[in-house]
Amino acid sequence: MIVEASDLRRDFVVRRKAGRLRRTRDVVAAVDGISFSIGAGECVGYIGANGAGKSTTIKMLTGILVPTSGTVRVCGLDPVRQRTSLARRIGVVFGQRSQLWWDLPLRESFRLLAAIHRLPALQWRDRLDECVALLETGPFLETPVRQLSLGQRMRGEVTAALLHSPELLVLDEPTIGLDLLSKERLRAFLARERRERGTTILLTTHDLPDIERLCDRILVVDHGRMAFDGTLPGLIERVGAERVLIIDLMEPEPALFDVPGTTLLQVEAGGLRQHLAFRPEQTTAAEVVAAVSARVALRDLAVTEPDIEDVVRRLYQP
Repeated sequence: MIVEASDLRRDFVVRRKAGRLRRTRDVVAAVDGISFSIGAGECVGYIGANGAGKSTTIKMLTGILVPTSGTVRVCGLDPVRQRTSLARRIGVVFGQRSQLWWDLPLRESFRLLAAIHRLPALQWRDRLDECVALLETGPFLETPVRQLSLGQRMRGEVTAALLHSPELLVLDEPTIGLDLLSKERLRAFLARERRERGTTILLTTHDLPDIERLCDRILVVDHGRMAFDGTLPGLIERVGAERVLIIDLMEPEPALFDVPGTTLLQVEAGGLRQHLAFRPEQTTAAEVVAAVSARVALRDLAVTEPDIEDVVRRLYQP
């Protein structure tokens, strides 16, 4: 296993005013007994609301924070006691913190990082050339980091994290603030990195299309505790989210409100287009289409999946 966490907990002391001369001292569990493991080559999405404990978990996995209790091993190492050795085997990107030198050209930041990791010249230059080609950073390699756009800097951050070919890449909000083109370019690169090099990826994000595009497993954390560990389809099934069948008919028809296993959501164009919702655990798209086509002539159809933001929102609801 690349990551093994067992009963991981991290407490913080919060002091509050309780009058003019007195303060209270409360202990708050940011992470409260989380256990999970990540195998080599997996891409796992770690999601939750603000304050759920995602970044605190990441900091314990990378040795920045010491757990209050529980155990954690990353790449077979203790992140706190063997932090230097671990740094040679993982890459980390924090969306709101930079590991690049602000006043130096981007290329010089890579040169310094290669020296820190003690990489042979041939090795890091070949790796740099590969990342530059795939992330299209060539035009601004000689530009000081402070003059880069957010999208350009983030591509530089990912290159810096991958320069030493880590076993595990940890991404904390890597697409925050990026435009659509920059997001898609970064997603395509990460998917290729995992496919061709077998890099394990742990991704925290509020940009849920990142999860849909990259991850085959999801961990959902809520108030410091694990709320779900499984696949996106499994999460959708658990919360009872609905798929929607959109059908275009050859002729206008009365509203199809009585198709078994469905709920009529909308009728458009005088009955030419109708929207039927159904739950995957109760029926299938094929069964719904068969029931509809037995009654009316179909011109076209499409099935839309549940919106992942709505799925996560439902999971949090009591």
